[in-house]
Amino acid sequence: MGIAWSRRRSDFVVQGRALHFVIRVGDREVTFKFFREVLGMKVLRHEEFQEGCKATCNGPYDGKWSKTMVGYGAEENHFAVELTYNYGVAGYRLGNDFLGITIQSKEIVEKVKQAGWPLTETPEGIVIESPGGYKFYVVDKDEPPKDPVQKVSLAVSDLQRAINYWTKLLGMKIYDRDDTNMVAQLCFADDQCKVELKDIGVAIDHASGFGRNAFSCPKKQLSAIESKMRKQKQKVLMALVSLDTPGKVPVEVVILADPDGHEICLVGDSNFRILSAIDPNGDKLVNDAIAADDSTQWFVQNRQHKPLA
Repeated sequence: MGIAWSRRRSDFVVQGRALHFVIRVGDREVTFKFFREVLGMKVLRHEEFQEGCKATCNGPYDGKWSKTMVGYGAEENHFAVELTYNYGVAGYRLGNDFLGITIQSKEIVEKVKQAGWPLTETPEGIVIESPGGYKFYVVDKDEPPKDPVQKVSLAVSDLQRAINYWTKLLGMKIYDRDDTNMVAQLCFADDQCKVELKDIGVAIDHASGFGRNAFSCPKKQLSAIESKMRKQKQKVLMALVSLDTPGKVPVEVVILADPDGHEICLVGDSNFRILSAIDPNGDKLVNDAIAADDSTQWFVQNRQHKPLA
């Protein structure tokens, strides 16, 4: 990790690392079947929490929740998907903000076809949806040397404004831009999962199922990033805060939002590398948590429906 300094040494852009995208889960059991058996991802770690996250990692909910990281390899060098589950919420409404995650792998294409999951075949690849409705695009090409997860696609209402934010303020580079189709791909480095921004020409609706992009950066720069965003009158959703995970090292984070309200989590890199080590008991922890979850039965016994967000 490093800092790229401009001629004005008070200005810098963070050279960060793409970490994961957050997805909200209503039905844990069928969701994990999808990610493990259809997409072929592995459980990297699983954590249970008794109260809401200070940085709203689980959304605007105060109760018991869980976080599970899934992916194709260690978080240190693979992009992951973070699945957050709130025990008192049955599901979420999706808006027009999240367009999909693209995975590139011949092997995964075959796994998807064999799984019997509903899919649509297009010239660009296979399109499938997770149980909560989040789209995944699986492309039939040789797997890249590092990670099959290639990009996270987000809708924006003004492409140039979005590019200005992600490049000039966050310091990402443009890797591809198509002004005819109003789309651009950006990232911090060549070998990382890209952020694809697509102008859909209307206001962005995040609904209740909105996600969050996470990146790491040097811990010592977090407060400076927050100050920079405030100076530029950009949204800071959560000031610098230390987050605790039971039995693990704390991490410091700052939560931002771009002009369209897409949430961006910046986390101190060194402690996150320790926190995100693969847990060999991850699968068992998830299975045990699902087996012990009686939240749905509680609502049935009390003659209530488990609410949608």
